[in-house]
Amino acid sequence: MDPTLVRLGLLGEQEGAGSGSARRCRGKLLEVVSPIDLQIIGRIRTAGVEDYEAVAGAAAGAFDAWAAVPAPKRGDIVRRIGDLLRAHKRELAEIIALETGKILPEAEGEVQEMIDMADFAVGLSRMLYGKTMPSERPGHRLYEQWLPLGPVGVITAFNFPLAVWAWNAWIALVCGNTVAWKPSSKAALSAVAVMKLIWPLFKECGLPEGVLNLAVGERSAVGERLIHDRRLPLISATGSVAMGRRVAQAVAARLGRTILELGGNNAVIVAPSADLDLAVRAVLFGAVGTAGQRCTTTRRAIVHREIYRPFCDALTAAYRRLRIGNPLEAGIDMGPLIDRGAVRAMQDALARLKDQGGRVLYGGEPLYGGTYAAGTYVVPCLAEAAPGLPIVREETFAPILYLMPYGSIDEAIAFQNAVPQGLSSAIFTNDLREAERFLSHQGSDCGIANVNSGTSGAEIGGAFGGEKETGGGREAGSDAWKAYMRRQTCTVNRSQELPLSQGIEFAIT
Repeated sequence: MDPTLVRLGLLGEQEGAGSGSARRCRGKLLEVVSPIDLQIIGRIRTAGVEDYEAVAGAAAGAFDAWAAVPAPKRGDIVRRIGDLLRAHKRELAEIIALETGKILPEAEGEVQEMIDMADFAVGLSRMLYGKTMPSERPGHRLYEQWLPLGPVGVITAFNFPLAVWAWNAWIALVCGNTVAWKPSSKAALSAVAVMKLIWPLFKECGLPEGVLNLAVGERSAVGERLIHDRRLPLISATGSVAMGRRVAQAVAARLGRTILELGGNNAVIVAPSADLDLAVRAVLFGAVGTAGQRCTTTRRAIVHREIYRPFCDALTAAYRRLRIGNPLEAGIDMGPLIDRGAVRAMQDALARLKDQGGRVLYGGEPLYGGTYAAGTYVVPCLAEAAPGLPIVREETFAPILYLMPYGSIDEAIAFQNAVPQGLSSAIFTNDLREAERFLSHQGSDCGIANVNSGTSGAEIGGAFGGEKETGGGREAGSDAWKAYMRRQTCTVNRSQELPLSQGIEFAIT
């Protein structure tokens, strides 16, 4: 019996839906299996169709009451959520690690990200600013204001089972919206755990049921209904490109809004002037962090020919020192992939790489026996590949890094941009002109572009998201909050005249 499950009240069958308290669900039983050892760590009764309808109805029903709460008061509720997360940071990190295989330091970082996002949202609750513009008409005031949008649907992936939800939920809450959340069924126990912590706080604050809602369930019972639900004017979805296309089509058909965070195929350019040690360390974490299962994972290293061999040698030496094993143990650098299906997908990608003329330089093989008996552990892979290979243009959600040499900065940027995805990018250089070229409109075509910093590990203060097949959405900091609100342009006439704009004269004689 894991003590974390005891402390979080996750023993026995859990209910996968609720709107302030758990609801007796009617869906199938979901067995939560840890990739660490393939042991069942929990059971969740998922939401059926009736359960989803109840949850969505509660989100819609609570909207007016929640929107009427002054924004700074909404921020104070989020502040208290942040304090609650601080008090339970270790337990939440442990359940994330158990459920996803993420090493404990990264899991703790994910909970810290939720806390940081809460702090950001608290400040934002007093800064939902509109603008006043000069009116061309005498005696008139022209301004805009931002108003709550409505219930927001949030779909999250397994790799960040709580942080990505928090990016959306905390901002949506301070903006005056209620939230309906469909987490990945591969990481639903974390969702149940955090809701069981937060719902009692909402009751203590006298809030109605329906402000924060959960529906764990199959695509047919929950996912499809959520994206087609006209009560939810905004759907924020994180996942594969295929999933994003489905969500975009369904929501656009009802003229709703989407925030899409989809595939990443991120590259690091390593220039001749780069600090080689700095670049190796950044690429190492970017490529093997979360076992290569981040949307910001470094998947391509584009290295200048002059330093290609020493860079490859240094990176291979670093890979050989990696410690792979139980992510809950101290000193482990990489845990397992999420399941055996992910291992098979990695092996399939490497087979295709070889068929297309690429070659494996190091690793890539599954690990079996002893510590690795679950069959979900792999050796992270370094491979050599031409930039135009079909497999290089795809995102394989596994620790495969494609290495390729380049000659000029123009060639390097062309290699980087020659993929359908456009999330994160980086260049390591001490040449100011190269750095500025990379950051110009002729440089990286990604939503995130870094100089002497890797592709992974974005701060919450900046808007997070990407271009092209990454979906174009933006979450977290900067002015991403505007996507969760509706803009209203207002005119107030304080005069006794009725002048028309553009100097139009209209009078009935």
